[in-house]
Amino acid sequence: MADLAIVVVNWNVHDLLAGCLQSVRAAVNAAGIDAETWVVDNASHDGSVEMLSHTFRDVRLIASPVNLGFGGGHNLALRAMGFSGISVLPEVEVSDGELVIRDVRCAIPSDPALPRYVLILNPDTLVRETALAEMVRFMDRAPRVGVCGPRLVYGDGRFQHAAYRFPSLAQTLIDFWPIHWRLVESRLNGRYPRHSCDRHTPFAIDHPLGAAMLFRREAIEATGGFDLDYFMYVEEIDWCMRVKRAGWEIVCVPGAEIVHYEGQSTRQVRPQMVVALWRSRYTLFRKHYSPLYRWAVRRIVRAGMRAQMRRARAELDGPDAEALIDAYREVARM
Repeated sequence: MADLAIVVVNWNVHDLLAGCLQSVRAAVNAAGIDAETWVVDNASHDGSVEMLSHTFRDVRLIASPVNLGFGGGHNLALRAMGFSGISVLPEVEVSDGELVIRDVRCAIPSDPALPRYVLILNPDTLVRETALAEMVRFMDRAPRVGVCGPRLVYGDGRFQHAAYRFPSLAQTLIDFWPIHWRLVESRLNGRYPRHSCDRHTPFAIDHPLGAAMLFRREAIEATGGFDLDYFMYVEEIDWCMRVKRAGWEIVCVPGAEIVHYEGQSTRQVRPQMVVALWRSRYTLFRKHYSPLYRWAVRRIVRAGMRAQMRRARAELDGPDAEALIDAYREVARM
């Protein structure tokens, strides 16, 4: 049984992926743990698959001919490891002990030796050399913790929020009308205080940022992986809600540091991502929040989108502005 499986889902970030995998390799070697790395490539067209085949032959690669999204890609890797009860998208056929996506086939082990932990990791990250050892060591000492997340920093070393509370109406208001920076950085906006990370002492949270999350095998088995009603965004919040509902704790481990360049894949299609974000948020609210909450949040979002359209008209011009305004308009109609 491996100590750790690292899963990276890639879409057209060739150079960042290479840097990420090099950092993972160094961190695994430094930790001295038994680990394997999986990459699911979501139909990239930037040479990522060819690079992996030549430079990272130790990586377990699944080159999907279709884009399965964030959760769909990760669930595919979990099924390929041998986790049962993990949903896959309709594009993936499960039959006779294998996964089939068009002409790509991946065998499912009949008697899998499942890893003790699975790290969900974005390709736009660099894992510090001690980070994996720190997270695994913490989880070994905390059997009631189902998920932990690291401290995140930007590429220049600045602090990045990595520990969050579950969404609230206050967060939605501050999304559109950031009245004061102290509110933006506060618990009211779902952020845990920076000094919590500065102390380097693990602390309980609602959920980590989806860029890096370490799951205990038993928590995965109890909760079934990502909910595939989400194509992109919010899926880590949904999964963490189900982890907590199943009785597990979730913790931030600030002693483990990972660099996160943030949003490199999604920046490629910004207007579409605005729509995808709010479609996913509404799905989360439908699944986990009351009808009264959904009524209130919808009205806040509609007013916020009208404000965003006014800002876009005043500050931008040309086809990019029109595409963004169309995206805001679509969200307002949801």
